[in-house]
Amino acid sequence: MEEIILERLPVIALRGLTVFPGAVLHFDVGREKSVRALDRAMNTNQRVFLVTQNDITTDDPDFDALCPVGTVAKVKQVLRLPGESIRVLIQGETRGRVNTVIKLNPYLCARIEHIPEQTHGPVTARTEAEIRMAYQQFETFMELSQKMLGDDMLKLLSSHDPGVIADIMAQDATFDYRKKTQVLCQLDPNRRLHLCNVLLHKELEVLRMEAELQEKVQNSVNKGQREYYLREQLKVIHSELGDDDEEEFDAYESRIKALKLPQESESKLLKELERLRKQPFGSSEAAVIRTYLDTVLELPWNTRTKERIDLTAARKILDEDHFGLEKVKERILEMLAVRKLAPDMKGQILCLVGPPGVGKTSVSMSIARCLNRKLARISLGGVHDEAEIRGHRKTYVGAMPGRILAAVAQAKSSNPLLLLDEIDKLGSDYRGDPSAALLEVLDSEQNATFRDNYLEIPFDLSQCMFITTANTTDTIPRALLDRMEVIELSSYTDEEKLMIAKQHLLPKELARHGLKKSQVRVGDAAIREVIACYTRESGVRNLERELAGMCRKAAMLLTAEEAPKRVTVTTANLEQFLGVRKILPDKLPEKDPVGLVNGLAWTAAGGEMLEVECNVMEGSGKLELTGNLGDVMKESVHAAVSYIRTRTREFGIADDFYKTKDIHVHFPEGAIPKDGPSAGVTVCTAIVSALTGAPVRRDIAMTGEISIRGRVLPIGGLKEKTMAALRRGIKTVISPQDNEKDLEEIDQTVRRALQFITVEHADAVIDAAVLLNAPACAGQPRTEMDKLPLPAKTVPPKVRKPDIRQ
Repeated sequence: MEEIILERLPVIALRGLTVFPGAVLHFDVGREKSVRALDRAMNTNQRVFLVTQNDITTDDPDFDALCPVGTVAKVKQVLRLPGESIRVLIQGETRGRVNTVIKLNPYLCARIEHIPEQTHGPVTARTEAEIRMAYQQFETFMELSQKMLGDDMLKLLSSHDPGVIADIMAQDATFDYRKKTQVLCQLDPNRRLHLCNVLLHKELEVLRMEAELQEKVQNSVNKGQREYYLREQLKVIHSELGDDDEEEFDAYESRIKALKLPQESESKLLKELERLRKQPFGSSEAAVIRTYLDTVLELPWNTRTKERIDLTAARKILDEDHFGLEKVKERILEMLAVRKLAPDMKGQILCLVGPPGVGKTSVSMSIARCLNRKLARISLGGVHDEAEIRGHRKTYVGAMPGRILAAVAQAKSSNPLLLLDEIDKLGSDYRGDPSAALLEVLDSEQNATFRDNYLEIPFDLSQCMFITTANTTDTIPRALLDRMEVIELSSYTDEEKLMIAKQHLLPKELARHGLKKSQVRVGDAAIREVIACYTRESGVRNLERELAGMCRKAAMLLTAEEAPKRVTVTTANLEQFLGVRKILPDKLPEKDPVGLVNGLAWTAAGGEMLEVECNVMEGSGKLELTGNLGDVMKESVHAAVSYIRTRTREFGIADDFYKTKDIHVHFPEGAIPKDGPSAGVTVCTAIVSALTGAPVRRDIAMTGEISIRGRVLPIGGLKEKTMAALRRGIKTVISPQDNEKDLEEIDQTVRRALQFITVEHADAVIDAAVLLNAPACAGQPRTEMDKLPLPAKTVPPKVRKPDIRQ
């Protein structure tokens, strides 16, 4: 009688897995009871009883839900994975069954009865046949399943025990775990091998059928190409589930016909739809066509917003949003009046030109409000590819419409207001010139049939209103500029900035920072101090930033432990809110200087005062120019010297000064590039002053191009230049006679504060600015010239109308 071996072991229930004696494999343990059973085994003799549960859906099985036979195994290795899972490597030792249940919690534990392996007796002819059949079938299984089972095959061939052979085959086979459990429960070795051969035979039939199906699919979509093989499988699946692509195609067709497009456009879209019908399932070309049709159908072909033409309401909106800008407002109201009388008139293209921060973009938004049109903003700064405007052809990967049609689609209206921001900063390279592509967009005679490269059908842009913005027109191509009506927005005066700050900027910043008007009070004098000593700009962006900083400081004071009821900002405590003054007030020299003249320059940020210095030294007639000057400005200096050489007798200058004197002309702030001809009269005046030793009026500034014959030629940017002169405390401005018409455009505040002198010849400039009649002579030391008394009155060659003066 055989001895019964009983052993107390922790039990792990396996879900969908069967372990045979002699097998070495790993699996993951995640359930709490299984983890505790494993910990118990590792703390004792590393032995555990592995048994398959009957139903894999049971999450907490008891002993009644387990198979009657399991495997006693030894734990070889435990690896803790990220999370709460554990990977364990085990080796099966012998069969066993539960003899006595010890406990169910916190883990399963039982007394396990070892089932000894039965002897198979002498090898009969039938047993030998079963063994050979097992060899053959296992070899076939390896070929069909493409598993690397070389070690197991060697174990199989080296063994003649039918029980061991059956266990090896069942462990590696791919049939269901229930069938494997049947093999494990069969204790007779010969019957176990027979059962395993039967099960493996059926599995081989399934594998052969799978291989045949796989071969058929591969033959239908080009052998060896996995991508086509997967698509064909999906095609078979879709054909079995039912195909509903026809509904999608019918929906496309109805949407196309509902648009009532011109015959050319409708035929093109229906043709693309027919191509889509013929595409095989999963075709990349089908995805391109679908994207194209979706993009075209999303455009607002027949969707329009009702335009509002109410001049009174428009004036109210413009006045609410912006202070000043009367010329711009007047032009907008004129356009509305014309549209009211002639609704079918094609929209005009406006170009708002001005320094940064003067309100070009915000004016465009106000116009959209006035007209009740949708606004779409297109930033053109840095765009250097023509395809950005016209789009890419749809054959390219990732193709899309250009920015124009993308903005129209974004606005969801066929008559939006399109704001083309920073049009003066367009670039161009080998990919094309986007400004050339805009010629069609901004031409009211052509844009009714605008063709985007992606759409390939015409789209009507004639109902759109275009507004462009720029800092300067110099970099805009002439052909493009010719299609736009230019409206200039000039720099703000200090009084305008004060009103803008009080009416718009300060209330806006108080609301943004959660402050009430009753909590923060900022006086007019404090705002004027901010404008003069913390900002120097044409617009109001920096002023808005400083007011925001002021609000932040006020918010911090109001939220402190000992918070005041109200914060008042004055000139006395302004530095506590904004820090030390960044810009000191500009002061004119106490005395009229020699060789130093105030010039006026224009920049993209507005007007600037440009001082010109000149020194004359004994030498050999060298002319030195410094200050980072451009070629045009250097030529202006040479032109001024040539003119002075023709007037030496009138000015009291030695005839051979160009041989015996070295002249050095310098423009301060040398890090900033400077160019342009408008400093010609300024340079001429500085050289005459330095050569004669006569002082120049410190309260006068000038601008104008000079010729070698002394003619003063017209310049640009007079409005911005005069504002710069007013900020610096200048009293008189000399400008060319041909710019007299531009004085009408100057702000009334500036016109009342300045005296304007218009001249045709440089002699008049010298007479008005250089004190040649002072009791001094050329060559006298400069320090002596500085001691001359200030003349009581200077008589200009031509004075502007009396109302322009004070």
